[in-house]
Amino acid sequence: MSFTAKDVQALRQATGAGMMDAKRALEDTDGDMEAAKQLLREKGLAKMAVRDERENAQGAVALVVADGVGAIVALKCETDFVASSIGFKSLAEDLAELVARKGEAAVAERQTQLDDLKIALKEKIELGRVVRFEAASGNLLDSYLHRQGGRGVNAVLVELAGGSQELAHDIAVHIGFARPKYLSRDEVPAETVEHERATLLAQTRNEGKPEAALPKIVEGKLNGFFKEICLLDQPFAKDDKQSVAQYLKGATIVRYAQVEIG
Repeated sequence: MSFTAKDVQALRQATGAGMMDAKRALEDTDGDMEAAKQLLREKGLAKMAVRDERENAQGAVALVVADGVGAIVALKCETDFVASSIGFKSLAEDLAELVARKGEAAVAERQTQLDDLKIALKEKIELGRVVRFEAASGNLLDSYLHRQGGRGVNAVLVELAGGSQELAHDIAVHIGFARPKYLSRDEVPAETVEHERATLLAQTRNEGKPEAALPKIVEGKLNGFFKEICLLDQPFAKDDKQSVAQYLKGATIVRYAQVEIG
């Protein structure tokens, strides 16, 4: 099967391949356009395998909230330049919308598109964290998305029982900046607490505090530790004289998720 210069150009536009690569693919497949596309894709993915050890700490976070359902998808890459590209951001947003509609497993439907983007942009691109919340009947769902350079980099979802939509949003914004690791003290692993208590005990003893006073001093410092890592214990961003638990005024944070890039 023969092919023309227009065929080479069409193949380049469809795959993002260079002119010589497109021409060679058509030669190797006797001008079969679909076979040439597949060949270029296979070669491109083989090249991408060499890049799999490279760090991809950049990317974009997409957030979708509609009709009581929220979804966050992180798409990772190697550079800010790629993270800010239209095709990259569009794929992240497409994936978030898909997850909101169909569930977390639905991202598999875009694997071909993801592989093609790896080839076209010549970077290690892969999915990061994927989150989906469907609020229980009567509960509120709200969110926060921090953008940087035209892309999402810090996304939060919060499900609240009781309270108002404004309160749910305020909590989401607080999480975005305070970055709690746990909702409450009960969620902190026991070994983490014991390790911190032992560290604080040694630290306090080295400060020359009286032995009899050590337990009380250590517990006070441990409370400070919980205020850093537990959402309900943190001083609320809009009114740091109150903890988040106090600011809720009877409402309950059912769950939250925070996904960041970079």
